[in-house]
Amino acid sequence: MISKFLKKPTIPLRVKKAALASEILEGMLATGFQGKALGECYYIWREMLREKKITIWLGISGAVIPAGMRRLIAYLIKNRFVDVVVSTGAQLFHDACEALGVIHFQGSPLVDDRVLLKEGIDRFYDVYVKESLQRQVDRKIQKFIESLEPGYQYSSREFLFQLGIHLKKIAKNQDSILIKAAEAGVPVFSPALADSSIGYSFVMARRGGYFRYIDQMKDAYETAQIAGHTKKSGVIYLGGGVPKNFIQQTELLNLILGNKLPGHEYAIQLTTDNPHFGGLSGCTLEEAVSWGKISKRAKKAQCFCDVTIALPFLVHGLAQVEELARKRKKPVFDWSSKGLRISYQ
Repeated sequence: MISKFLKKPTIPLRVKKAALASEILEGMLATGFQGKALGECYYIWREMLREKKITIWLGISGAVIPAGMRRLIAYLIKNRFVDVVVSTGAQLFHDACEALGVIHFQGSPLVDDRVLLKEGIDRFYDVYVKESLQRQVDRKIQKFIESLEPGYQYSSREFLFQLGIHLKKIAKNQDSILIKAAEAGVPVFSPALADSSIGYSFVMARRGGYFRYIDQMKDAYETAQIAGHTKKSGVIYLGGGVPKNFIQQTELLNLILGNKLPGHEYAIQLTTDNPHFGGLSGCTLEEAVSWGKISKRAKKAQCFCDVTIALPFLVHGLAQVEELARKRKKPVFDWSSKGLRISYQ
């Protein structure tokens, strides 16, 4: 009698010249360890795209934009592989920087940072950027903030949409996350906007007498509305942190408000953090089931891998099935009336 544990053999990957990323990822499904997990992430993301009515959330943390991931994420947004973005403010600031022509340079972690400080160079592990150029972007965003409607309390979504429209008019590089999101009607939230250089710009505007406000509680309400109006949802986490929890809590907040939701039905996470220290960034998707944030029947996969390694594979694999994204009925968010209306087109 064959043991129930010995049903699926591993299948060694074959070498194939000019293999497509989708073929490699599908082959990795029959391997083990994090290779298998990455194949599962690809499979689950593809399954999301086959759903008739689903809202797909993308959470972004870390410093992946300086590391060269901007065009990949902009592609996902433009082609509606995702429908809602929740990001740290730093990611969006660096997106704005690159849109305005600021270049991040390859460097080395084995450097005397005192020398970099003297030369006015900031370091992200092995990536460098000129501090003075970032400060110029701070001032440009400050001027934009000063042009906003006085007295109105913007959600971060409203503010970032307007910033995306503004960048589209002045940007040197149009393949920006904020620009593509504004064009595609993909709402972008940044629930910790003050924890970034964009927060600096708000402070500088305030010092000049321009009091413009971001209502972070409005963010919580608007994201809860999206979840409450969505029959089925999927989540993709690049890293963890605030974006992950902010997306997770949309289900829990609806439960507290009396709107029973099953939890996110699909879930993917790419992270380098470990679960056994109790931190959110490394906590398993199974742990989220205990809170009601992830459905107990969810299709889910967690790959413990650097985003800068895993994401290029996933995006190029998804590019092979771009037709799924193009044909799917996508949520259209109408914020023009009181409350939110979602239609699928």
